Amino acid sequence: MEYQVNAYSVSNKDAIIQVKQSNIVFGTTASTADTLPNPAELYLGSFAACMLKNVERFSQMMKFSFTKATVEVNAARLKKPPIIDHVNYTLTIFSKEEKINIALLKKNIEKFGTIYNTVNLSCTITGTIKTVKDV
Repeated sequence: MEYQVNAYSVSNKDAIIQVKQSNIVFGTTASTADTLPNPAELYLGSFAACMLKNVERFSQMMKFSFTKATVEVNAARLKKPPIIDHVNYTLTIFSKEEKINIALLKKNIEKFGTIYNTVNLSCTITGTIKTVKDV
């Protein structure tokens, strides 16, 4: 499988990533540092998207239903060298199901998540998955 994106920026303005039929605007200037995602946040967003895609995928394979899933991702960046050193996540699954095999879901996400595995090669990942009883 291969992937392709296109991106461009204009001097003193922000940039755009073009993916399929979507445009993702991101910040490259100081004036939008508080309003637009920066490259590190897009990286973490990709990590979160990978986890949510795999919840959808594995819910079908593991035969559980959910009404929604949320993930909060936090990261720590070193100054020298400037790298993300640690990622921590909390994945919450809202479901009416009495019991979801969280250990198996976590194992599957860690084993089969493309972005998860890519991030895991460069830094430490810790996280938890929890369920919330949906009524």
